[in-house]
Amino acid sequence: MRKKILITGASGFVGYHLVQAAREAGLEVHAAVRKTSDVSEIKSFVDQFVYPDFKDKDAIKGLLEQEQYTYVVHAAAMTRAKNEKDLVDVNVGYSQHLADAVFESKIPLERFVFISSLAAIGPVAYDADPITEQNEYRPVTAYGRSKVLAERMLDKHADSKLSIIRPTAVYGPKEKDLFILFKTLNAGFDAYIGKTPQKLTFVYVKDLAHAILNACFFDAGGKKVYNITDGFVYDRYEMATIFKKYSAKSLFRFHLPFTLVKGVARVMELAYKNSNSIPVLYPERLNELTAPSWACDISLSKENIQYRPNYDLDAGLKLTLQWYRDHKWL
Repeated sequence: MRKKILITGASGFVGYHLVQAAREAGLEVHAAVRKTSDVSEIKSFVDQFVYPDFKDKDAIKGLLEQEQYTYVVHAAAMTRAKNEKDLVDVNVGYSQHLADAVFESKIPLERFVFISSLAAIGPVAYDADPITEQNEYRPVTAYGRSKVLAERMLDKHADSKLSIIRPTAVYGPKEKDLFILFKTLNAGFDAYIGKTPQKLTFVYVKDLAHAILNACFFDAGGKKVYNITDGFVYDRYEMATIFKKYSAKSLFRFHLPFTLVKGVARVMELAYKNSNSIPVLYPERLNELTAPSWACDISLSKENIQYRPNYDLDAGLKLTLQWYRDHKWL
């Protein structure tokens, strides 16, 4: 009899790859999605769709005890919102209802895995030591702050079967945020904000999916926390260099003054003030885009959950760009 896994946020970018990896691992996959979600691309990997109300802890408990899940992975999150309260309501409130339900339910739970973000820790100085799981919280965005609150909320379950995964910038097929950069590069423009050097980290989405499942399979005991990257550190030009290598595009590299970009970001924020949409660029977003260093130490994940990333940025981008071309995104 196959063990059951419940994956929230299954219709999203990471969720798509996670349900596929879970199916390949031999699990019975249940996907928690909204009733309005497009599930056409994941239905072949999913044994059952469920529609939990994350505002109702008792209803969640009913679902968990009915289905008797062995693993629960909470990948659903809100990354941007018009106001910070909405981020807190979803990323903290909904997560609390689910976590409380998981640990109060009578189920054969082996692991609850919560997907946080390196944004909760925030960047460090360029010459600082690589980020470890012991770094203090210093988020620079509302999203990062909401993840800090979620992680602190989970402290009450520190003695429970809980793993927290903090991925750095995630890329891969179907990703839409970094894709904006690829569209710009594809148009021949290699733009940067200022000239200050940076240390950047990335993780290919399939490696992240396997890290999450490894936390399910190999973690034991109380709360564990893992920062996840591909194990390498890149300068700010590496992504464009690799893009050029696999696209044979001629790129025009230029640097925009920080003050100019900040002004544009403020204008965009004002322009979208009465809109339901959120601009791609806004003042707080610059804190992440211009951060000195996201260099990270992943030795703990290698030791505890046997995390072995298979894709460096070159290998992952090659596959990602090919997917974008095959699916007419580029």
